[in-house]
Amino acid sequence: MTEAYIYDAVRSPRGKGRRDGALHEVTAVRLSSQMMNAIKNRNGLDGHVVEDVIWGNATQVMEQGGCLARTSVLASELDERIPGLSINRFCASGMEAVNLAANQVKGGAGQAYIAGGVEMMSRVAMGSDGAAIAVDPTLTFGTDFVPQGISADIIATEYGFTRAQADALAVESQRRAKAAWDDNRFARSIVPVLDQNGLTILEHDEYMRPGTDVAGLGKLNASFEQMGKVMPGFDKVALMKYPHLEEIIHIHHAGNSSGIVDGSAAVLIGSKEFGEAHGLKPRARIRATAKIGTDPTIMLTGPVPVTEKILADSGMAIGDIDLFEVNEAFASVVLRFMQAFDVSPELVNVNGGSIAMGHPLGATGAVIIGTLLDELERSDKEVGLATLCVASGMGAATIIERV
Repeated sequence: MTEAYIYDAVRSPRGKGRRDGALHEVTAVRLSSQMMNAIKNRNGLDGHVVEDVIWGNATQVMEQGGCLARTSVLASELDERIPGLSINRFCASGMEAVNLAANQVKGGAGQAYIAGGVEMMSRVAMGSDGAAIAVDPTLTFGTDFVPQGISADIIATEYGFTRAQADALAVESQRRAKAAWDDNRFARSIVPVLDQNGLTILEHDEYMRPGTDVAGLGKLNASFEQMGKVMPGFDKVALMKYPHLEEIIHIHHAGNSSGIVDGSAAVLIGSKEFGEAHGLKPRARIRATAKIGTDPTIMLTGPVPVTEKILADSGMAIGDIDLFEVNEAFASVVLRFMQAFDVSPELVNVNGGSIAMGHPLGATGAVIIGTLLDELERSDKEVGLATLCVASGMGAATIIERV
């Protein structure tokens, strides 16, 4: 089987996902096309040199609807003969785009792909696509549906994580993100976002709050306690599903959960022959990919079983992994991952994560793969694993190895 290599990885800075955010004026198509242009121009990709563009986004309605991948290709400087495929695995859409592309290359279906994703959360609101599992009572009752924030609190309750632990993780995410920016660790990957006149709109992650401390976070009310305990009373649903719990302890709030942001990322994936033909040097090999379904009520535990699966599939052990990127959807997700595998916090999200810099849903999977690659190179380590929890109870993972 042909090996699949990462040749390049870029991302935009992440803008606050609201009307006064720096990227609010930018459409998903325009931001996506800028990332595609960066891949094309940085690597001299002229003509029909990639087989396809696979692009993820989680809320596929309005200006993020249709086949956003193909529309973005046409809006970019890429050759119009390159098609586009839009996909949706919720928060793992960007990662799944990369994994699909890698497996296409491995299977011989083309020499190279551009893969990644986008989410403009200031322009297209999360949930505005009306997911059936949340709005169709024939599904919500059958699956014991609760919102993700309740799921995160169920994890905390089930596995014994406290508000203090979650807040400490959040403060550390902010500290690490600031240190990474101060040390220019993202310099290789960041593509500043330009307006229609070619002027820079944003060149730095906008959501960060480096002054965050535990005392400040302690003043915030738990975000999901009201919907859990009063109206519409999702705690009762959770307790029917998990009757061994006496109550749901609500520990999550805006400060220890991922930020709502705008952003995009792209990865260039190809075979060895593609690199040789175009004078490109591979940076890493995509060693393994995996996805899995999990309990849809607790929902966000996917990083644990999908990591078990990808390690088993690739004949590896957790000790074979040098660095981890575990998406900080909520603090309890990362705390559970570290607990399950007894992984040192010093190896997980070493440059901060989505709590500090934000979680542009359809892009994040590609973002963390690029971040992992950059850090493997910077710290001179070899093997890294990236993983995300996914809405409706799923998990996705990718293992990369430097070459």
